[in-house]
Amino acid sequence: MRAEIETIIDEIKQGITLLRRHLDWDRAQRRLLELNALSETQNFWDDPQKAQKLMRERQGLEDGIGAVETSERELQDNIELIEMGEAEGDPSIVAEAEAAIFALKGEIRKRQVNSMLSGEADGNDSYLEVHAGAGGTESQDWANILLRMYTRWAEKSGRKVELLEVHDGEEAGIKSATILVKGEQSYGWLKTESGVHRLVRISPFDSAARRHTSFASIWVYPVVDDSIDIEINESDCRIDTYRAQGAGGQHINTTDSAVRITHMPSGIVVQCQNERSQHKNRAAAWDMLRSRLYEAELERREAAAMATESTKKDIGWGHQIRSYVMQPYQLVKDLRTGVESTSPQDVLNGDLNDFMEAALAQRLGGNDVDVQDLD
Repeated sequence: MRAEIETIIDEIKQGITLLRRHLDWDRAQRRLLELNALSETQNFWDDPQKAQKLMRERQGLEDGIGAVETSERELQDNIELIEMGEAEGDPSIVAEAEAAIFALKGEIRKRQVNSMLSGEADGNDSYLEVHAGAGGTESQDWANILLRMYTRWAEKSGRKVELLEVHDGEEAGIKSATILVKGEQSYGWLKTESGVHRLVRISPFDSAARRHTSFASIWVYPVVDDSIDIEINESDCRIDTYRAQGAGGQHINTTDSAVRITHMPSGIVVQCQNERSQHKNRAAAWDMLRSRLYEAELERREAAAMATESTKKDIGWGHQIRSYVMQPYQLVKDLRTGVESTSPQDVLNGDLNDFMEAALAQRLGGNDVDVQDLD
């Protein structure tokens, strides 16, 4: 057997091991048996909402276990075909089996990504916040570029984007903004993007054309649907109204229609200004707060909350998850996974899937990568 094929076989076996670990294989099999037995009981559908939740859990376990078993079977079948072809001196059999193994490697990668999109809230819509770091106009312009990057990623992937609030910079760019990304598994895909993003470029705002480094942070959290009960004590919250800024005509600039809610115990602040009505903005802000509190609970459950922990730090040097270098060379590098792109313009135009898939796969494996940042 060729050394290249042996290496790929080892990679596939490692991928299958990771899938088993993510499923918690023995527990998953026991739980599937429990759910199968439960679904056959006479009163199972007396509570339709609970029954549907259990059926979704069962389907997820069936899909996950089935994917692992199919992968193991396909790998073993093709290994045996290679051995048989070599024993019989039939290179066509060997070539066919090797091609199948190459294809299986790609399938394993897809299954790894899919397994990381099976979390409790991964299928939900998502809020995404952008905040400029220190640095004035340069950082505010960078924050605006990031907002456009994620908007384009969402549109390219067939998702819809709603701008919920934006605070413009004094000269250019934005101080902060919040968008709602609607579409299949929006939160699952975006959740690894939380963190500090670093830009290195010749500043268009510097008359001396010097190179500048700018920072901005991204925070992603899921939209909470009606099936998830989040209790909020209104006495723990401070509600402020203020005059909205930006486009919207005379009304938006002359009434205090924008709403900001501060949750005192957690320090979480949410705000909405996209609606003309203060009542609608207030309702939207409460929804955002419920989602933020739910996301905080999810993070407490997860041992590896790397992205969220990054955003709690300073928006500056030493905390970035990705660097975008425009000068003196062209390169985007993820500092968690080591994934690179030599086409920053494509990345800033929304080509983010390679970075997202690698970050999801790293969460599955649980392995940190020692990556040096760019100069």
